[in-house]
Parts: sequence; C-alpha cells; structure tokens
Amino acid sequence: MPGEIADDLAGQSVLVTGGAGFIGSHLAAALTDHCDVTVLDDLSTGDREAVPADAEFVQGDVRDAVDLESVMAGTDVVFHQAALSDVGASVRSPVEGHRRTASGTVKLLNAARREDARVVTASSAAVYGEPDTLPIRETDRKRPTSPYGIDKLAADQYTRAYADLYGLPTVALRYFNVYGPGMEAGGYSGVVSAFLDRARNDAILTIDGDGTQTRDFVHVDDIVRANLLAATTEETGQAYNVGTGTGVSVQKVAEHVTRLLDADSEVVYGDPRDGDIKHSRAAIGRARSQLGYEPSLSFADGFKRLVEPASPIS
Repeated sequence: MPGEIADDLAGQSVLVTGGAGFIGSHLAAALTDHCDVTVLDDLSTGDREAVPADAEFVQGDVRDAVDLESVMAGTDVVFHQAALSDVGASVRSPVEGHRRTASGTVKLLNAARREDARVVTASSAAVYGEPDTLPIRETDRKRPTSPYGIDKLAADQYTRAYADLYGLPTVALRYFNVYGPGMEAGGYSGVVSAFLDRARNDAILTIDGDGTQTRDFVHVDDIVRANLLAATTEETGQAYNVGTGTGVSVQKVAEHVTRLLDADSEVVYGDPRDGDIKHSRAAIGRARSQLGYEPSLSFADGFKRLVEPASPIS
C-alpha cells in the first residue's frame, strides 16, 4: 500500500526530479503527506499544474549546477524521473537526448553523492531492445534500438556504478509500459490514452502493424509503489524490472476501449513502425523477492479505472 510504504520515509527530505511530468507528479502526490517534498522540473514537457500544492516547486534543470545545489542541500532521497521521454525526439536529436538523460543523470548522481542521498533512477525496458526470450530478465542481453534506449542504459549503469564505486545507495527501476491518469498520447503506453480520446468521439483507432504485438502495461500506481519500495530497501546497487509479468496485445487494447466506452470506432491497420519490437514482457521475480513488489492492478482493472475513475488505492 503506497501510504504504508511512504510512512517509512516520514519526515525525510525528498527531491523528485521531473516531478511535473506524468510519473513524477503521481510520485510527488504520494509523498507530500509524509515527507518534505521538493519538485525540480524545467517544464519543457511537464505541467506546473500537475505538481501537488503541498510540494515546493523549483523550475530548473538537473544539468545546471546552481539549480542542483539549491534543491539538493539536505536531501535524503532523490526520485530521479527527469529525462527526455520521447523516443522519436531522441532519434531526431540524439545529442540533446544524451545531454538530458545520460549527462543529466551523472550530474544528479554526483550532487547526491555530496549529500549521501539515496537515488532511485527511472530506467526503462528500452535498455533491452529486441528480447531473445520472454519474459525479459534483468540479466538478459542489452541491445537498445534507439538513442533513447542507449541513454537510459547509460543512466541505468551510472546509477549502479555509483553504488559500486562510491557506496551511494542507489536503485535503477526499469519501467515497462506505464499508463494511467495524466498520461499523454505517444508510444505504446500513450496508445491507451490516444485510443481513449479517439473512441470517446467514435473516431477511427489506427494500429501500426497487425495488432498482435504485445506490451507489459503497468499502471502508474504500481510504478509509485515500486519507487517507494526502492527508497526503503536494503537491496541497493541493483536494477529491477517493474511491470506486471503479463503481455497485452495492441489489438486487445483497442477492444477494451471500444467495449468499455461502447464506442462505434472502426479499427484500421497501418504499416508497422520501423524497428518496432514484436513482444515485451517483464520478469518481475527479482522485484518480488528483493523489493517486496507485487503489481496490484491487472490491465483490465487498471483500464476500468481510467474509464470509470475509482478512489485511490490506500
């Protein structure tokens, strides 16, 4: 339960980088009743209105030494969400993607080292690329297929290296396809949002490829749980997959949308996306055994919550 886990952080000073973004804002909201929360975000993609009212907001950049020094002083735990999150943008501008994700993470880790602050870094399933087998385990070969995946792998490795080299308590969380309230359209998590928006207007739902490609869709509430567990675990210096362990096809997503909204949307199929991975599904045994992580929402239940919002999980 997020509230119970956050109790273990009670009274601590917490920094959420990228805290005006989709995942960061949910994480900040889960912490404000328990911790002294500061959000650092440059608002290049984040929304100031998404930042909880009880959190201190600082508009700034993790790459800026002055910004980092001002927010890091006295910090106990950093949830590092700030990065370039758009795969397409990383392809168009790999240098900028590297600066924002890989270089930004090194600078953040160095600042955290001076404060001896624990760091939980948002990594990604993109570090694996095309998997050899399913489910994907943390020890599997890493062959990222985009600058985004390469930068996330660099950030992931730097996070763990700071534990090995300097004794800094760090954890890297490899998110699979995160969805939930506040997400934006785009990619395989955003397809949920895009389909919802279009189905509400009975508009066409377009699937790239034949729709049989599968992804491990994990609700943002479970991502928050994993972060809070990583902030309190003794099993630091490692990377953990965060997903559900279940693959759901894009075709199934479209079917869920039309059925739950009773939409008249037609589903059409386009060309597959270049370099698209056919299947992705997380092995979550390490997170279960070492973090105590257990996904709480199946895709069907999480999806219903999007269509028919329920009270937050306690």
